[in-house]
Amino acid sequence: MSMLERGALRCVNTHNLPWKPSTFAAGVFVKDIATTDGWEMQIVRFEPGARFPIHTHELPEFVFILEGELVQAGRRLGPGWASVASAGSVDEDVH
Repeated sequence: MSMLERGALRCVNTHNLPWKPSTFAAGVFVKDIATTDGWEMQIVRFEPGARFPIHTHELPEFVFILEGELVQAGRRLGPGWASVASAGSVDEDVH
């Protein structure tokens, strides 16, 4: 993932970034955009039936659904929905 130094600005055309298999879950792919001050920004794509394992967030997590749907904490989220998880929160069922 590309490191962005403090005080810098970077604009990224995400269409030019490759999809990479997630190291976290099968059937999940990511586009790594940048990291700065310990924060990462990614675009994440789930194949049908893919699931994240139970995990604890070390940092806050911000999710925005662009298309399709995601089930998180038992709620079905569609395009335009967002979720925010604080550091220390646990995701038990994300698919």
